[in-house]
Amino acid sequence: MQEIAPQIYIEREYPGVTLGLINWKRSLILIDAPFRPEDIRLWRVSMHELAPNTDRLLISLDDHYDRTLGSRQIEGPVIGHEKLTQLFKDRPVNIKPQGIETGAAWEQHNTLGNIRWSVPEITFTEHLEIHSDAHTLLLDSHPGHSPAAIWVTLPEEKVCFIGDTVTPHSVPFLANADLAQWRDTLSLLLKPVYRSYILVSGRGGLISTNDIKEQLKILEKINKQLEKLGGKPLRNEDIQKTAANILKQCNVPKEEEQQHLQRARWGLVQYLKHSTGSHPEQPAVL
Repeated sequence: MQEIAPQIYIEREYPGVTLGLINWKRSLILIDAPFRPEDIRLWRVSMHELAPNTDRLLISLDDHYDRTLGSRQIEGPVIGHEKLTQLFKDRPVNIKPQGIETGAAWEQHNTLGNIRWSVPEITFTEHLEIHSDAHTLLLDSHPGHSPAAIWVTLPEEKVCFIGDTVTPHSVPFLANADLAQWRDTLSLLLKPVYRSYILVSGRGGLISTNDIKEQLKILEKINKQLEKLGGKPLRNEDIQKTAANILKQCNVPKEEEQQHLQRARWGLVQYLKHSTGSHPEQPAVL
């Protein structure tokens, strides 16, 4: 666990997402959850060692499986955007990993068992504030990669958890994306107000202005690729070619290329379904 500001920590040792922990006197504020049972147990031990017998409050930065599969086992109220509730209702009650399908991290592990979703007890639409003693926590809707995406900001400490808004060295998650909103959100991060902030990516830990600019360039290139697909019947080979082009732009570690290629394929198919109404064939997993 790395302390990035007084009593504010991140954890990057578990597969999936970067976790956050804020140790307030009256409660632990947790940001996202690990998904493997063994990691959940270790994370709970770390929490107990840091602040025994303290109430927990879990914030889900969006609806992605990697960050919500383990929410129920954290044992505490969950806060999220109001759209989380509907997105959870649309999911199957029981799921099991059966090989790579969407290119998510959880699909690489086969020890998860049956999943029961933890629907958030507290939801909001645009903005929510949490106050405790002298501390303030701001939760704000920032759709782009997901309609349920939010940021968690600590204005006094100048720390902001931005989830999958920026995912360095990774294919972006396109399945539920609105690219125009996503680019607007990234442009917001480039404004002067955020230059003094510690920014925490939900996949890459601490990030810089260069990471934000690179993410914006990647999304602009993806948008141009998608424009080329417009106005013609979508074939499997079109998806394969476009996914391969996206992978080339993202500087993914060599050993993760196959996973991220599948993420690009899956994301493209789902994006085109909800943005254009077309139903291209889902490319086979190779």
